[in-house]
Amino acid sequence: MTESHVPFWHVTVLTLFPEMFPGPLGFSLAGKALEKGTWTLEKLDIRSFTRDKHRSVDDTPFGGGPGMVMRPDVLDAAIRDAKARQEAAGLKPGRIVYLSPRGRVLDQALVREIASEGTLTLLCGRYEGIDERVIEEHRLEEVSLGDFVLSGGEPAALCLIDAVVRLLPGVMGNVETAGEESFERGLLEYPHYTRPPVWNGRAVPEILLSGHHEKVRAWRLEQAEKITQGRRPDLWSDYLASRPAPKVKKRRARRASAEPTKTTAIPDGNGGSIEG
Repeated sequence: MTESHVPFWHVTVLTLFPEMFPGPLGFSLAGKALEKGTWTLEKLDIRSFTRDKHRSVDDTPFGGGPGMVMRPDVLDAAIRDAKARQEAAGLKPGRIVYLSPRGRVLDQALVREIASEGTLTLLCGRYEGIDERVIEEHRLEEVSLGDFVLSGGEPAALCLIDAVVRLLPGVMGNVETAGEESFERGLLEYPHYTRPPVWNGRAVPEILLSGHHEKVRAWRLEQAEKITQGRRPDLWSDYLASRPAPKVKKRRARRASAEPTKTTAIPDGNGGSIEG
């Protein structure tokens, strides 16, 4: 790959199962963009960086315990090779993400960050995880799909790549569509309807048939807010916090009259008076 053919985005995947890629990413929008060279994928087999006859990538954990841990020397060699390949291709090595259940939860904000950068390296762990010293040595960024455990990092890597590729220039046909999707405004998406207008006794909301674009936009925002508030209180709180405070109109201070205040004597009922 020469500098004149540098793609919008390149990802290198370090994995024990390179045959899992591109997998579903070879189809639909991501697959078409891959064929066009909008993004490029390189997969490196971690096992190819072993040095013993058994091609061992893991070993028992110090301190005891179940399972196996991926070796630091093998992973270090794989990461350094990935960087060297990227530099040789005219790419600037970017962040290295380790897919881990203890990492930062992947959200749309992070997806946009990654999409704006030219290069990404993904490390797919297996077994009980990887040696902590690799994370420290290469300053790996740990990212998780959520509070659940997968058999390895590969399924998570596929999801992350798909989310990023959708945001690359020219991948999605309608640019407006991306801005209306869930999480782009901090809200879940509003309901969608299509033909027929009445199905199984259920009618499409009349506002969507009105042709009044402003009212439709207002209705969709209202629905998105309602759904987010009911289903994701965490997102709703963040959304409320991010909204600009309402502007308060400042009233002009009344000029004080130069004339002395007039008082009126009011009988107090006891023969005296009260000034008012």
